[in-house]
Formats: sequence, structure tokens, C-alpha cells
Amino acid sequence: MLLSKFIFVNYFILMYPREIKDLIDELSTWSSVGPKSAERYVLDLLKKSSEEINVLIEKIKKIKNIISCQECGNLSEKNICDICANPKRNKNIICAVGDQQTLNALEKTGEFNGLYFVLGGVIDTVNGIGPDNLKIKELIARLKKEKDKINEILLAFDPDLNGETTVLYLIKLIKENKDLQKIKVSRLARGLPMGSDIDYADEITLGNAIKERKEI
Repeated sequence: MLLSKFIFVNYFILMYPREIKDLIDELSTWSSVGPKSAERYVLDLLKKSSEEINVLIEKIKKIKNIISCQECGNLSEKNICDICANPKRNKNIICAVGDQQTLNALEKTGEFNGLYFVLGGVIDTVNGIGPDNLKIKELIARLKKEKDKINEILLAFDPDLNGETTVLYLIKLIKENKDLQKIKVSRLARGLPMGSDIDYADEITLGNAIKERKEI
């Protein structure tokens, strides 16, 4: 294994100038991008003009202006995101999600018209991510603050071990809180196969999972 890794690393050193290899190495550290994909991206970049590269650089710089919505944690250009600020959204239901990708997937279905709350991940004990590493306290605080307005919280997490662990933890926390007894707790219907990712589900399956959600 070590020998093959050594050969692989030296392959880039021998085949490409240092600047190209350094960029390939950098892109390889990104989530879901392996060395071969990184190599392909860099070679594509080399085909672009200086003007196109400069446009890309400026767009990358601009994403640093993106912040988290103060209400729900959604990515936004403003303190309050467009979803939270939209008067047509149903303020009586909040959908708790682990990340931005799940929020986007649910929005694409057009079946959910409530508000969201992004926890910033899921409980993952193997990798040392516990409840204190997520925005669970902030979620409970919001539910308490708006308990007279919110009548349902939908838990939308991947049907895998970490997603199930997060769901069970939230159910226990909400059910045991006397201030939240009137809030209905629901979860996506079992249309999603176990071990799948919500953001990879097709819109029809995910839409049906929202419409047929079950109260817990």
C-alpha cells in the first residue's frame, strides 16, 4: 500500500509542473473529490482563458460574503434568509435538517412550505460529533420561544445509523420537555431506502415522504 501511494505521488511529480501538482493536491482534499477527479478539474482549468479564470476567482471570493441565517442557519446573503422572510411560508411548522443539501433537496420537491432549522450535521459518535457539536440547543430554544406559534416539527434526516440516532435523540429531548408537549413531532415517511442520502433521492420519492410523514 505504501509503495503504491509513493508511486502515485511521484506520478504527479514527474508528469506535471509543481504548480499543477500543488493545485491537484489541494483539490484532492475537498469532500468527494479524489486525485483523478482533481486532475481532471485542473486540466479543464488549463483550457480556459485568463478572463474565464479571473471570473472564477471573483466568484470564489464572493462566496465568502455568504453567512448563516440568524433564524434557521440556512446559507444567505442577509441576516434573515429568503425562506424565513417570506410571508407566504407556513410559520406553524419547522423542518429540522442536518445540512444545507437536505434543505435544498426538500425545497426542490415543492411539497414543503414551512420553515427550516439547520443543525449543522448529525450525531456521529464514531467521528466524535455529539449533540453539543450541533445546533440542538438553539433548535430547542427556538421551539420554546415560538411554542404558541409552532404546532409541528418535522425531522428530516437520512435513514442511516447517524440519522436515526439524531432523530431518536431529538424525539426524546422534545417529548421530555414540558414546554413543548403541544408540538407534534413527525418524520419523513418510509419511502426512502435505509442507508440512503436524502439529497440524492428523486423529487417524487422525497415529495411523497414529506406528504405522507408520520407523527411520532
